Amino acid sequence: MRVWCIPGMGYWGYYVVGRSERPLAELDALAGAAGGMRLRTSAAGGWQVWEYPSGDEDARGVGNMNTLALETGAPALFGYVMGSDCVVVEAAGPESGAWTTCLARGAMAEYLGGDVEDYFLEPRDAAERAVSWAAEAGRVVAEQPLVDVLTSDPGPADPLAENILFRLLDRLGVVPL
Repeated sequence: MRVWCIPGMGYWGYYVVGRSERPLAELDALAGAAGGMRLRTSAAGGWQVWEYPSGDEDARGVGNMNTLALETGAPALFGYVMGSDCVVVEAAGPESGAWTTCLARGAMAEYLGGDVEDYFLEPRDAAERAVSWAAEAGRVVAEQPLVDVLTSDPGPADPLAENILFRLLDRLGVVPL
């Protein structure tokens, strides 16, 4: 799946990923954002990706991924896209717990004005956690393809950081590209 936006008009908002027989927007964990969410895609096994757009001045939370993981009994993942430049990835599983990393680390360092390692797991550590997250989701994934995604940056041919998020979801075996 590719996400498109008008150049210079980068996307700000959340992608919420979870597995449930019910629409994620109907769950208590996301009740505060339900009215602004829209289904982007769904995949086998009840996996869903919902979008919750917000402006850079409106970076309020969409809900709690730990609560979502507990409510669904399945791993959940939030991707907060910042101007189509970089993505904060927060993930949790009912058993494996929570972890946070980012995509497009160079752009994230510019946003933070410093070292991303102070805030996010390094790619190899995040990939290790992601393998456990995927296992809890019933998927067997290899670590190196995850490291490759976690260390990638947008480029001229594909300048949108949200596309890196969708590559990550593909490598996790959740939502195919």
